[in-house]
Amino acid sequence: MLMTAQDYRESLRAYSPRVFIDGDRIDSVADEPRLDPGINGVGVTYDFAHRPESERLLTATQSSSGKTVNRMLHINESSDDLLQKLEAVRLVCKVSGCAQRYLSHDALNGIYQATHRTDATHGTDYAQRFMAYLHDVQDRDLTLGVAMTDAKGDRSKRPGQQANPDVYVHIKERRADGIVIRGTKAIVTGAPYMHEFLVMPCRTHTAEDADYAVCCAVPVDAEGVTIVAKPAGRPGEAAAKFSARYGQSTGVVIFDDVFVPHDRVFLAGETTEGGFLTTSYATHHRHSCIGARAGFGDLLIGAGAMMVDANGLDVDRHAHIRDAMVDLITITESFYACGVAASVYCEADPAGSVMPDAVFSNIGKLLLATKIYDMHRVAHYVSGGLIVALPGPDEDHNPETRADLTAVLGGRPDIPAERRMEISRMIEDLTVSNQGNWYSVISLHGGGSPEAMKREIWRNYPVAERQELVSDLMDRGVLAEGRKVSRQPGRCCATGCQPPEKISNTEAAE
Repeated sequence: MLMTAQDYRESLRAYSPRVFIDGDRIDSVADEPRLDPGINGVGVTYDFAHRPESERLLTATQSSSGKTVNRMLHINESSDDLLQKLEAVRLVCKVSGCAQRYLSHDALNGIYQATHRTDATHGTDYAQRFMAYLHDVQDRDLTLGVAMTDAKGDRSKRPGQQANPDVYVHIKERRADGIVIRGTKAIVTGAPYMHEFLVMPCRTHTAEDADYAVCCAVPVDAEGVTIVAKPAGRPGEAAAKFSARYGQSTGVVIFDDVFVPHDRVFLAGETTEGGFLTTSYATHHRHSCIGARAGFGDLLIGAGAMMVDANGLDVDRHAHIRDAMVDLITITESFYACGVAASVYCEADPAGSVMPDAVFSNIGKLLLATKIYDMHRVAHYVSGGLIVALPGPDEDHNPETRADLTAVLGGRPDIPAERRMEISRMIEDLTVSNQGNWYSVISLHGGGSPEAMKREIWRNYPVAERQELVSDLMDRGVLAEGRKVSRQPGRCCATGCQPPEKISNTEAAE
């Protein structure tokens, strides 16, 4: 069953998670105003699966079941699947800022690959368990939270060396009917309004730390689970022209001796495969992040262009404004192009799915992670200082100030001053507010730090092939053709090139 946004909201009432926000215990997630923007954001992925103009992107046929499923829960089987997913994520994020649910997709694809690999190596039955779970999730059209990033404690020490073992989620007890897990995941997107958590390792573990290499599915309201979260967006703020409606909560999730039955356990101590799962998920997620931030770029491009118009500027006559807008377009489409390339040059996995190209996925994510600040800067440049100097929206209705503000804060005569102020507040909301700053930080660190992307680029890039290329050219003397040869000893041979013998005038004449 494909749910709508309203169905999704209602489905949350069947769960009773232990959630705290700003020190308050939340009785009903579905009715909590501080979580409303986050629920709205996820809801976009549900409603767009029913719209005729977006149904093709937001749904897919899962070959293992033959059923139509939401794209955010689909296991990719082709390059076209990856392209459709990339476009789908961009679409829902250009409406919601960050639709969040694509993390469910990324984790499911990573676990699908990892369980098949683990079974092939160890003779386990994880893939069978996971497929049964996957089909159930698809049938119920659930949204899954990714509980991956551990609290980590002292970053210089491995999990088993920590003074407090609970800074990493680990297997505390192995029972005949399942496992008991304990520990803390520090950054879980949309934690309060998920249906279930996919618990995953966040790094490659050593054999000594095998109990930390665990992957399993846990209902959001399982006994022993506590969620300590932030409000989603800027609910209730009049100046939040965008994030009062759409936003994202993040939460710290504490697992206090949580029992997980065997049919929901997908890794339990397989360290090598746990490391593979970490990198596999990271590649899928970074590919999705490219689409998400391209959608955010669409918002900035549109708002920036509207602000230019409202300010009375003409990009054909004001070249510096045109150049700035082109910079914003170039940044957005450059990292999105990496996502397209990663889709086209995907790699088939032995499990039967496809993996986005790791190099292009990581380059695209690295670009957006570091260029997000340039995107904000350019948006500020083309918008002018009004985005931070504008008085609050309460003044728009103050009889003592409204007329004066409307008279002096207008721009182009055919665009009402109220419209110009609305656009200003939207850009402020997207780039300068605490929510705008959140977009920067989540772009920089979401899916791993830039250093993690650089390591993956270097690890996967065919540097040895490039070396062999140049070596072959040198062996054939190609590089020396038509070029000045060095005369410095040791540069081209052991002794250096020797000057030609002098020829006498007589010999020259002959």
